[in-house]
Amino acid sequence: MVVNYKLTYFPLRGLGEATRLILTYSQQQFENETITHEQLAEMKPKLTYGKVPVLEVDGKKLYQSATICRYLGEKHDLAGKDDWEKAKVNEVVDFYKDVYAELAHYLYNIMYSRPGDTKKLREEVFVPGATRLFAIFVKLLKESGSGYFAPSGLTFVDFIVADYLLNWKLKEEKFMKDKFPELIVYVDKVHALHNSRTT
Repeated sequence: MVVNYKLTYFPLRGLGEATRLILTYSQQQFENETITHEQLAEMKPKLTYGKVPVLEVDGKKLYQSATICRYLGEKHDLAGKDDWEKAKVNEVVDFYKDVYAELAHYLYNIMYSRPGDTKKLREEVFVPGATRLFAIFVKLLKESGSGYFAPSGLTFVDFIVADYLLNWKLKEEKFMKDKFPELIVYVDKVHALHNSRTT
């Protein structure tokens, strides 16, 4: 049975891109609706949490980016091989949320021109935070033995984390190459999997 997917988000990667990557990798057709911030303001009263992304599945709405990705992972065999592995995958999702929150001020400053002293944010927020946190990503990938976060191989969390780390590959290329070259390899590998399904 064909499932009708519709993703609503802004015309940028942000919190909607991992969903796009998973759907494309899983070879699922979907409507990619992009909206402006002005349109979001008009839509807010009809959105349960007042935010996007939102994924419509046969007309039913699902909110929250990680929940959307988790649902798609379960539907398309990208959630882990058993209950324990699924729990460990979700553990990485929660860790990613911690990383995102800790480095968000600097990321939003350099990507979206949010207020703040860029140099100070880099020195006090990004460098110490990324040095400590990204090392944990490296450790988890090595321990899994598969090159992905789950020992059995690719899961939905790889699309979430790889797309997040792509921001740093693009915006902090020297830092990433010098300190975390293995994460650049990982980012490229996951995106190559997605790209192989678009050709």
